Amino acid sequence: MGTFEKGILGPFSGKVGTVVGANWRGLNVMRSLPRKSSQEATLAQKIVREKFSLVVRFLKPLRPIVSAYYGHEAGELSRYNLATAYHINEAIVGTYPDLTLDYNLVIISSGELLNVENPAMATQPNAELAFTWTDNSGQTQANASDGFVVVVYNQTIRKSEYRDLAALRSAGSFTFNLPNSWIGDTVHAWVAMATSDRLKYSSSVYLGQAVLA
Repeated sequence: MGTFEKGILGPFSGKVGTVVGANWRGLNVMRSLPRKSSQEATLAQKIVREKFSLVVRFLKPLRPIVSAYYGHEAGELSRYNLATAYHINEAIVGTYPDLTLDYNLVIISSGELLNVENPAMATQPNAELAFTWTDNSGQTQANASDGFVVVVYNQTIRKSEYRDLAALRSAGSFTFNLPNSWIGDTVHAWVAMATSDRLKYSSSVYLGQAVLA
C-alpha cells in the first residue's frame, strides 16, 4: 500500500485500472487490486470468509457506536477493527456452513465506566421496548449525567436500531419506539452507559431476546 499527496488530477478514491485510491486516517493511499485465484477456496478459507461476512454484516450498521465505545485504539487497529477481530474469533458458533452469532457473546462497547444496575427489558404495544434500571449515580465514578446507550438487533430481518445517550443514568428508564413493521419479529438488545463527552463508557450488557408486540 502506498501513500500519495496528489494523483494525476489530485487525490482520488475508488477503483482506477488495477489500483484503488482511498483516504485512510487522513492519508491518501493506493493499493493494488487482489488477483483473482483460479483455485477453489479451501474449507478453512471458506470458514474465514463466512465468519468475516457474518460479523461485518452485523457490525457495519453499528459502526458509530462501536467506533466510539469499543475499547481503545491500538496502533493501526481502530476500535471497529478490534471489535471485528473479537467477534470473528469469539462470538461465532456452529459448524460451517451453519455459522451464526452467539448474541450472548456479542460486545457492543468495552470500557471501565460502571454500567447500569439491574437492567431489564419489557415489550409494550406498538413495537415499543421499555428499558428500566436502578440509578447507581455516585458509585465508582458513575454520574447522574451519564447517558444510556442501547442497541436493538432484529434477528428476523437482520437490521439494527440504536440510540446514543438516549436518557440520563438518573432517569432509570427509557422507551425505545421501534418501527411498526418489526411487530412479530425477534429482537436482541444490549445496553451500556457513557459519559456526556463520550470519553468514558461501560462494557455492554446483553439483555436477551424478545418478540415485539
